[in-house]
Amino acid sequence: PQGIQDREKDVKLLQQEVETINHSADKTVEDSEMFTQLIRLIHKRSSDVKQQIRSQQETEVSRVKELQEKLEQEITELKRKDAELKQLSNTEDHNQFLHNYPSVSALSGSPHSSGIKIRPLRYFEDVTAAVSELRDKLQDILGDSWTNVSLKITDVDVLLSEPEPTSRAGFLKYSHEITLDPNTAHRCLLISEKNRKVTDMHKDQFYPDHLDRFTSWCQVLSRESLTGCCYWEVEWSGRGVSVAVSYKNISRLCN
Repeated sequence: PQGIQDREKDVKLLQQEVETINHSADKTVEDSEMFTQLIRLIHKRSSDVKQQIRSQQETEVSRVKELQEKLEQEITELKRKDAELKQLSNTEDHNQFLHNYPSVSALSGSPHSSGIKIRPLRYFEDVTAAVSELRDKLQDILGDSWTNVSLKITDVDVLLSEPEPTSRAGFLKYSHEITLDPNTAHRCLLISEKNRKVTDMHKDQFYPDHLDRFTSWCQVLSRESLTGCCYWEVEWSGRGVSVAVSYKNISRLCN
């Protein structure tokens, strides 16, 4: 019968789709090894930075120690000259004093060589700041790019979706029963009928303090999270009502 043949043809077509999906997914997983290459590159750059820091550390320490040794030699020489001057000052031979004094006093009279200028806060803190800035930039880039990659993954949809409903009967297939969350209700709102009805009382109700409670606008959230295609109906009376879809973490202060 034609009906059986058509269905067998559809089954074969769907099997081909399964194989194509699996092949495409496997290849994409292999291609995603580019993440590993990126990780290797970051490790390489990290190693280069560490090596450069150690190299600069050795250079600066060597320069400081060289100057330190020079000053220590000058101190030793100054102490020796100072001792000679004391000894010379005790001599009674004036000719000997006049002969030796110029050479003994040469170094002791030289300018103080300890005019060392050390730059304040010029160590490696700037490197830390630069690396932190780079990390923040990479996190921003990866965050934005990851969102794009994630969207591309969820965009994969080989089967044609059902057309959007145009009648109430069609919408009712996606109906959801919504209940209200009293912990989010503004204090002027009264929740009743098993959390299915909300009334603006225009005065504070007796609600306990809660971090999720709205404090500025008279609003309340549903208990249920909504995903995909959803439909619900609302009965209302009075001067007006607003119904909207929002994120769970909507500001409780001014929205």
